[in-house]
Amino acid sequence: MDLRSDALQILKETSRTFYIPISILPPGLQEAVASAYLCMRAIDEIEDHPNLDNSSKAKLLRTISLTLQAGVDGFPVDAFSDGFSGYEDIVEEVTLRIREWSLLAPESIAPRIWDATAAMSDRMAYWAGINWKIHTEADLDRYTFGVAGAVGLLLSDLWTWYDGTQTNRTQAIGFGRGLQAVNILRNHVEDLERGVSFLPEGWNTANIQEYALRNLALADAYTDSLPDGPALNFCQIPLALAHGTIEALANGKEKLSRSDVMLLLEQLNSVNLKAG
Repeated sequence: MDLRSDALQILKETSRTFYIPISILPPGLQEAVASAYLCMRAIDEIEDHPNLDNSSKAKLLRTISLTLQAGVDGFPVDAFSDGFSGYEDIVEEVTLRIREWSLLAPESIAPRIWDATAAMSDRMAYWAGINWKIHTEADLDRYTFGVAGAVGLLLSDLWTWYDGTQTNRTQAIGFGRGLQAVNILRNHVEDLERGVSFLPEGWNTANIQEYALRNLALADAYTDSLPDGPALNFCQIPLALAHGTIEALANGKEKLSRSDVMLLLEQLNSVNLKAG
């Protein structure tokens, strides 16, 4: 199996939200977006790992960041090996294979992905080091930018690199923040069980829902501004699922069911066919 096919298989196993939109992207752009997603999934698995203490998480994340910052025209086969020493049997496969994902993107855009992943990894290390203490809305903005808003900026750069598509970068940040805020809302109870809350002091789920909707409004504007093409096709799917999740949670569900997801995708496809 070649690296592209292997990457798509790993992607399918790790994210139902992003596998579909990435799988329909055209060659070149598909490898770039898959590389970005899997690199960031690799570090996200460290941040969320149930069997790693915060000190170990911060150490691993900072080591990955420094390794990525040293990239020139790629990475030696053993570039990440020392950083994972002692953790090989603990961290997930997608994490151990971060070198492969970093080399998946076309050479002309790969360094931008390394830069974005290195920056995010360093920010995640900071938040792990303070046990994700969110005191104020400004703290929440910092966190959601660091782990998601910046991804919106990276995606905008990928669209521009691929076909010259220009976007509103404030809206691009809102796109990432909105999706992350929905994840926070969906996982709030589970996070509390592991001793973490991403809600600022004095906030409840209604507040984080309002925060999510405010950023999803920017995400809607961002997506509405995209021309027909791969960027629009990609962004519509996770955005539709985010809105669907908000609605499901408001109706007392824990999350979208598989049948809910398929129905949303069918509705989105029907709208696109009519528009076409």
